[in-house]
Amino acid sequence: MEQPTFDTFYTLGGEAEALYKDKGSKFLAYGYPVTCEEEIKGRLDALRKRYYDATHHCYAWRLGPKGESFRANDDGEPSSTAGRPILGQMLSREVTDALIVVVRYFGGMKLGVPGLIEAYKRSAALVLENAEIEQRTVDVQTTIRFSYLAMNDVMRIVKELQPQIIAQQFDNLCTMTLAIRQGFAAQLLDRLSKVEGLELETDDQ
Repeated sequence: MEQPTFDTFYTLGGEAEALYKDKGSKFLAYGYPVTCEEEIKGRLDALRKRYYDATHHCYAWRLGPKGESFRANDDGEPSSTAGRPILGQMLSREVTDALIVVVRYFGGMKLGVPGLIEAYKRSAALVLENAEIEQRTVDVQTTIRFSYLAMNDVMRIVKELQPQIIAQQFDNLCTMTLAIRQGFAAQLLDRLSKVEGLELETDDQ
C-alpha cells in the first residue's frame, strides 16, 4: 500500500539536554517527549525543585499531531523574550508532543531584549540538535466484536491490511482491539463493516 503523509508528525525520541552560556549567564535546556498537560506539569515541578535557586524556568510545549495545543511561558523574563523563541524553534523543527524548558542562572550582566531572545532561541535549538527526532503516525484504534464463525473473514482482512493487534480474546463471542494509521483507517473500517454480525467501536489515538 502507498504510504500517506498527512497522518505523521515529529516528536522527541527521548530526553535531551544542552548548555548555552552568554555574558556569565548559564542556560540549561531540557527537552522531553510528553503526551498530556499533567505530564508537563510533573516535568516542570521536578526541574523547579532540582534548580530551586535558578533565576528563571522558561518553557514552551506543543501537544497533538498538528500542535493544536501549545503554550509559551517567560517566567518573569521580559514579555516574549523566552517562551516565544523556544516555541519558535519547536515550530521550525515541526516538533510536537514535546516540552522544552530552559533554566537560567543570571550571571550578573543584563543581556537586553535582543540578547535574551537570542539566548533562549539558541538554547532551544541546541537541545533539539541533541535530541533524537522521531517520525510517528497518527493512529486510529478500533475494538471489534464478532462471532467465532466470522473468524476467517476477520483474519483475512487483518492479514491484508496489517493493523497492529493491541488485544484479542477468542471465545463464542470474539473481541479484538486493532490500531492502524489514520490514512488506512477508512479502508479497514469499511472492510470490517461488511463482515456479517460484526460490531465495532473507534477511537482516534
